[in-house]
Amino acid sequence: MLSRWFEKKQETSPAESAQGLIGPRVPRHSGAWAAVRKRLQAEPGLRIIDNGYTSPANINYLTGLGHSLFLTDVVYDACTGGWQVGTDDDGNPVWDVAGFLDRSLRFDGRMFDVVLLWTALDYLPEPFVAPVVAHLFKSMNSEGQVLAFFHTKSQGEETARFRYHVTAGDDVEMQLTRQFPIQRAFTNRSIERLFAGWSGHKQFLAKDSVSEVIVTR
Repeated sequence: MLSRWFEKKQETSPAESAQGLIGPRVPRHSGAWAAVRKRLQAEPGLRIIDNGYTSPANINYLTGLGHSLFLTDVVYDACTGGWQVGTDDDGNPVWDVAGFLDRSLRFDGRMFDVVLLWTALDYLPEPFVAPVVAHLFKSMNSEGQVLAFFHTKSQGEETARFRYHVTAGDDVEMQLTRQFPIQRAFTNRSIERLFAGWSGHKQFLAKDSVSEVIVTR
């Protein structure tokens, strides 16, 4: 379980930072991160969820701006936790969705302002996708924002799973992490359906096969 709170800058050993991450970091321009970063710089004291393997760069940057940070890796937890608990009368898999949410996204009543979800929804087993979005909706303050990346293709090298490290500029740095099969590619319409009931979303064009979206509570 990777869920942890960080309230201020903490030192991380090289051995700890190396586990679960593979190879060099590759910069990628991100209009969505640039927009979220402006809010983070203007509004200290926000509560943030950062999804993915522990990133010392993200911890230090975000807590250095005066924010509280909750770390989780919903893809790792979903794909390694053994949440399929049987089958129904028709032979369809039965999943322990409530148990998964309690393990990976247990907030004990805390409410959040920003979620850095990255590409997590592309890799989650289907039964977890809508419940994760609904759980985040209930756990966010009014005007809270989710930054999410979505693959527009379900095959090819560009579907590799990356950890995203934030920077003080408009780039994020991509670094390979433990791989799990991509489960789906999202269209604009499927994103709209998934976040129906939220107040709105803004899409940012990108040159690669990843779409960037900021969804507002």
